[in-house]
Amino acid sequence: MNDAPDSNETRVAVLVDCDNTSPEILEYALRVVAQFGRVVLRRGYGNHNTLANKWQEALVRLAFTPCLQYQYAAGKNTADIALALDAMEAMFDGRADTFCLVTSDSDFAYLCRKLRERGATVHIVGEAKTPDALRNASDQFFEWAKPVAPAPVALSVEKVVSKAAAAKVEQHKTAAKLRPKFVIQAVDLLAGDTPEGKVGLGPLGAYLKRTDPAFSPQAYNHSGLLDMIRTYDLLVAQQEPGGHWSVKLAPKKDAVPGQVSLGAADH
Repeated sequence: MNDAPDSNETRVAVLVDCDNTSPEILEYALRVVAQFGRVVLRRGYGNHNTLANKWQEALVRLAFTPCLQYQYAAGKNTADIALALDAMEAMFDGRADTFCLVTSDSDFAYLCRKLRERGATVHIVGEAKTPDALRNASDQFFEWAKPVAPAPVALSVEKVVSKAAAAKVEQHKTAAKLRPKFVIQAVDLLAGDTPEGKVGLGPLGAYLKRTDPAFSPQAYNHSGLLDMIRTYDLLVAQQEPGGHWSVKLAPKKDAVPGQVSLGAADH
């Protein structure tokens, strides 16, 4: 079996303005762009204070190349210029044909327009503060909101589980078939814009593999992806006339938007 990348597959460059956003946005950005093709370029741009502190762990863990830019004069953002030059270079030498700029800085609106004029596709992943000038300069804008940490819950003495009981629960969970929520999110993302509201099982598996190269249904105690999909309350798998399988979200009943019902997913 040949696992070499398809030469016709879309090549995606993810370029991050680290001075303008938070490291928590990176995983969301990678999940978003995985639907468009193979990520061949991952770079994070910033000054010494930015890259040496809060961004260092995230860039290393998610295999981004840090692009350190010193400020030669106060008030001059050399990182923005480096990002723009690298984007144009990647387009002209054919390394990438789709770009994801992770930023909320409207200064990149002109870069977006120039890339699109040359035939490239441009996506923006930014925060709610992103100006319309940047949103409208892209082919598609994805808004990221920083997760709100749940309030701590005080446990009464009666609710404290002994170590022995906790170990048994953990052992049971390990043997059980797990249903991670990101599979539901993947189907929602990929099928949401299609007329039929469904995605093929093959493309879904390829997307999950792009978002996490280590993804495997066996890691969640399933024999395969189809077996995994069938355990979800919020997903429906169906065999198409050609013999292949597709997946869609189950019809909503009285579910509250943005919430996952109990039993639909484990984590």
